[in-house]
Amino acid sequence: MTDLADLFPGFSTHWVATEAGRFFVRAHGEGPPLLLLHGYPQTHVEWHRIAPKLAERFSVVLMDMRGYGWSGAPRSEKGALYTKRLMAQDAIAVMEKLGHIRFSLLGHDRGARVGYRLALDHPERLEKLALIDIIPTASRWRSLNAAEALKAYHWMFLAQPEPLPETLIGAAANFYVDYTLANWTAAKDLSAFDPRALAHYRAALNEPSRIHATCEDYRAGATIDRNDDEADEAAGKKITAPLLVLWGGRGLGGGDSSTLDIWRQWAGNVQGQPLQGGHFLPEENPEATLEAVLAFL
Repeated sequence: MTDLADLFPGFSTHWVATEAGRFFVRAHGEGPPLLLLHGYPQTHVEWHRIAPKLAERFSVVLMDMRGYGWSGAPRSEKGALYTKRLMAQDAIAVMEKLGHIRFSLLGHDRGARVGYRLALDHPERLEKLALIDIIPTASRWRSLNAAEALKAYHWMFLAQPEPLPETLIGAAANFYVDYTLANWTAAKDLSAFDPRALAHYRAALNEPSRIHATCEDYRAGATIDRNDDEADEAAGKKITAPLLVLWGGRGLGGGDSSTLDIWRQWAGNVQGQPLQGGHFLPEENPEATLEAVLAFL
């Protein structure tokens, strides 16, 4: 993947070694620390349209999460090494290595799930939390009626036992990435994506260990992560950090008038709004996304 375009001129690059493995990181800016976590089937590159502006006011850190992009992709079974609890610990370890003990976090899709798990498990670490186009994992599974299950088919598909999804994706990885990205946009095509970013996404999910890792991410979501959420619900545990929730008017994350009601069951200080676009707001509607995030932070 060395021939891929650098979409972050001026950002420094780091390989950050932790007990859990090595993580690829970009960083730039001055000010309060802000960690950005990407979604599926993407990498840190999804932030290329808003990270430079954020770096004018914050010390911005972008990382490829465990199993994604250029970061390590440990072999796992039944989601065991891809729980959001472990991935939240990765985020803390990376930020500590860069000198940031307490920080704000902006997450999209899978990165947002890591973000709210971090907020629940390690509330002392977060100043503020912003989440894009999700509802909590336990809530999402409960919402999967026929219509929602058809829209979010990948939750069931990717969570199937190995090697079914790995084999099917591996047979046509570029088709799968392109279809997934296009299908989750408002326009139902690839027009929202910079071709250079698309090249990153295709390369990142065109290698067996990373196909496996991302399936393990969803296997964890269907089992361990869901159980962790349900345990916190039963215990009455809440997110204490100020929380911003954004969702696409035509997104995947349960994005309708009930979204804020759901999050108010999980956090005490919540605000949010829909934005024009589909699931990939940082690329489909970067201006509105940036405006909302900056106003919150």
